[in-house]
Formats: sequence, C-alpha cells, structure tokens
Amino acid sequence: MSTGILTVGLPVIAHDIGLSGSLLLWPASIFALTSGCSLLLAGAVADVLGNRKIYLSGCVLLTAFVFACGLARTGTQLIAFRALQGIAMSLCLPTAVSILTASFPNGRTRNVGFSFLGAGQVLGFCIGLVLGGVLIETVGWRVGYYICGGVHVIALALASWVLPEDSKREATSWQRLYYDIDWVGATVASSCLGMLSYVLAIVTGSSSSIKEPLNATLITVAAVLVPVFVLWVGRQERHGKPALIPNSLWKIPAFTAVCLMVLLSWGVMNSMEYFVSLFYQEVQELSALQASLRFIPGLIVGFCLNVATGLLVHKFPANYLVIISTILCAGSPLLMALINPTWSYWYAAFWSMVLYPVSADVLFTVSSLIIVDVFPAKTHALAGAVFNTVAQFGTSLGIAIMAVVASNVTRESGNPDKESPAALMEGYRVTFWLEFAGMLLTGAVGIVGLRKAGKVGLKRE
Repeated sequence: MSTGILTVGLPVIAHDIGLSGSLLLWPASIFALTSGCSLLLAGAVADVLGNRKIYLSGCVLLTAFVFACGLARTGTQLIAFRALQGIAMSLCLPTAVSILTASFPNGRTRNVGFSFLGAGQVLGFCIGLVLGGVLIETVGWRVGYYICGGVHVIALALASWVLPEDSKREATSWQRLYYDIDWVGATVASSCLGMLSYVLAIVTGSSSSIKEPLNATLITVAAVLVPVFVLWVGRQERHGKPALIPNSLWKIPAFTAVCLMVLLSWGVMNSMEYFVSLFYQEVQELSALQASLRFIPGLIVGFCLNVATGLLVHKFPANYLVIISTILCAGSPLLMALINPTWSYWYAAFWSMVLYPVSADVLFTVSSLIIVDVFPAKTHALAGAVFNTVAQFGTSLGIAIMAVVASNVTRESGNPDKESPAALMEGYRVTFWLEFAGMLLTGAVGIVGLRKAGKVGLKRE
C-alpha cells in the first residue's frame, strides 16, 4: 500500500521535501536494496526461532517506519525511513511463505493460498495508488502514510490473534542458532547483494558515479564474493552442514529458470510502474489522481489473474502458463514504446496497463510453488527468502538500469530544455524498448528452463 502511494506521489513528494532529481528514484530503490540484502538472513533465522515471532516483529517495525515516512521532512529522512521499512519487510516476506506452507498441505488449497498472497500485494498496491492520488489532490500525501500506518496497526492486531503458534521444535538455544544457520553463507550473500544494490541505487542519479573509487571498490569486492559464496556452500554441502542455498539446487533446471524469470520480470514490472507514472505526470502533465486511475485496469487484471492461477495452476503445464503470460506481458512495454503522448488513453496506454502485470502475477504462484518444493519443509522460510531476494534484487536492477538509460538519453537529446516533456519522453521511450526486450528474454528463459517442468501444485498423498 505504501509503495502505491510512493509510485503515484513521487513527483509531488520530491517537490515538497526537496528531493533532488538525481535522488528521485532513491526512495523506491533503497527499499529493494535493504530488503533484498536482509531477506536470506531473516529467512534462515526464522527457520530456527519460529516464523510467527519473526513475522510479528517485522509487522511492528514496518508499522513504525510507515508512520515515520509520513513524518519525514527532508529527502534524507524519507530515504532513511524507506531503507528501514525494507529491513522490516524482510522479516515479513519469507515468514509469510513458511506460515502458509505449514498451514496448508500440497495441492489446490496451498496453490490458492499462494495466489491470494500475491493478490493481496496487488490489492494493497491498488488501494495505495488510488488513495495516494486522491489524497495528494486534497489533503496531502502525508495523510496517505498515516492511513497506511493505521491499516498496519489493524493488520498487526489481526495477525497476533489468528496466526497459528509455531509447531513444536527443538528448544531455541545459542547453540542451535550457531550450528543450524549458515552464518558465513548468509553474511557473504547479504554483503554481496548489499554492495551491488547500493551501487545500483547510486547510479540511478548519475551513471558517471560508477567511476568513483568507493563504488568501483564495492563492485570489485561484490564480484569476488560471488565465487567465495559458491565455494563456501559447496564445502558446507559436502560436509553435510547447513548451506544457505546448496549448489545442487542450481542443477535443477526449473529452479534456476524461475529464479532468472523472477529477476527479469520483477525488474520490468516495477520499472514500468515508475516510468509509466512519470510518463503520465511529466510528459502528459496529468495530475497524480488522473495518473493513479489509469493504473486501475491492470491492477484488476492482476488480482483476478492471481486468484485464477491458484485455482488452475495444477491443471496445466507450468511452462505453458508462464510462457504465454510472458508473451502477453511483452505487449505492454511495446505499446508504451510506440505511443504518441497526444493519443487518447484508450488507444494504447489502456491496453498497456491491462497487459503489464500478466507475467509477474502468473509467475508469482508458479515460481513460489517450484521454489518451496525444492527446499526441505524445515527451511521454507529460507525458500520464501530466496524468492523474495531474487524479486527485490530484480527490482533494484531494473529501476537502476532504466533510470540510467532514461537520464543519459534525455541529456543527449537535441532538445535544449532537458526538463521538457519532449526531452523526457525520448529517455522514457528507450526504457520501454529495453523493458520489451527484457520480457522477450524472460520468455526465452522459460522456454528453455521449464520445458520439462510439467504441472506444479499437485496434491501428494
């Protein structure tokens, strides 16, 4: 919900708190940065301490930082609170997956559970988007965050009441925390993702910043940590010790394919949301409310697709579902790349909004089922962390690449006024072409990696 408010209100929020153009996308990318580099550790700890405890702790922190975003008076404060919000969210996402798998057996019930988990995110984003547009035009964007915080308080109370107690397990002790968690693997992976995500966030403001000594050093260290992680988890696996993400999992084509597809699809979908919102407000010069209303068709489609996928996923081969949805989704950035800003909304933009969530919303349920299936039941929080880490890193990667491309193309445009709608549209149009290419690549990965996946979400005796 808070992300919906930020998506539609970003230009107004930036103006009110003095957020410079070079930091315009930082409130979005910093959330993915901190969440992405905390998820694996949070999932591993939850599998030992208990999912309910970690989930409720995350809810408390998330509520506090949502309220804090509404109180932010400077760009630095908003970025800091969004960063802390991302850490809090990392406690909730993997534990939600584990609680769901523990509560429902394999089969249609679990499939529907995953689909509603995805549908809830779509619904929350939709409410935040429309609410943000209305409030920005009336009482201001801060009220949107206060309302969102109030909703979190209600959700926290309900979760405390209805969530089942964690199943009985070995008594938690310092010894279990030490021996049952791959602390080295979690630290190496989180550090690597954190460094990469930080540099990606930095370059959204200026691509030349990659040449600065600190950023060049971070990229180098992150590159070194990749083989270090592979060697470490390989050693752990050979010795029968806890390994964060065993190397053997990457030998499963379906697991590797869905991770790559989630990375690409989430990068395209999230960058589309921000740049289409900027297109409506900065190029077509529409109000925040008018821009938010234009997203509604896609959000309705996304909600319905999540539910339908949960009900039907066990009836069709997984590769057919994700490949068809990816091809349809590719039409969304293609239409935006070809659009004339003077055209009626119903001519191209409407159909783009209808198609843009198709891939991610089908892939959410399919990939969740595949990833959970390859992890042992006792590490399902970690499985949820893997899925969400890939999704969050894809978001960071997509937004960073598109922001760099858009700003460079606009800067090199022949238009003397670089802030004019025409100059901005040159940059946005190139990002839409890149997003179209990204969806085609996602489809290609699915064709190759999921060709033997068969049906997923089947009931097991």
